Amino acid sequence: MSFGNFSGGQKAFDAEQLTGLDRALLDEYQRGFPLVSRPFAHIASELGVSEETVLDSFAALRELGVISRIGAVVRPHRAGWSTLAALAVPEDRLDQVATVVSGFSEVNHNYERRHELNLWFVVTAPDPAAVNEVLKEIERQTGLEVIDLPLEESFRVDLGFPI
Repeated sequence: MSFGNFSGGQKAFDAEQLTGLDRALLDEYQRGFPLVSRPFAHIASELGVSEETVLDSFAALRELGVISRIGAVVRPHRAGWSTLAALAVPEDRLDQVATVVSGFSEVNHNYERRHELNLWFVVTAPDPAAVNEVLKEIERQTGLEVIDLPLEESFRVDLGFPI
């Protein structure tokens, strides 16, 4: 299990917008996020700033689209259920469909790929039936067929990158 996974956001951002504190938060806490009752206070103490400053910086990073969430990464199907899914979206509808997909709380990220199936996303829910309901609702709202790509074999890939 890895903690402190920062999933990238959907917006483009300029790295010049990042402060020294932003860079420290991103570089130092992608892995080894403190497992204490007040992790942001702990981080603040380590970095010599206030807890409020840390929280404000993370909020600003989220607003910039640098991160979309802070949370644990657990082995697939150990805490709920998930699947990778894809859509073939007409280019002129890509932003609109991505917004619909991102609107589901069960979708933790989506991204564009240069492929016929050009919008990919992960759906996480309590069980397979709930995942399937979300996929059906995405089809209903977009009018597009969702391709479900369920996990067949698990691999651990470290997606932490220095800024």
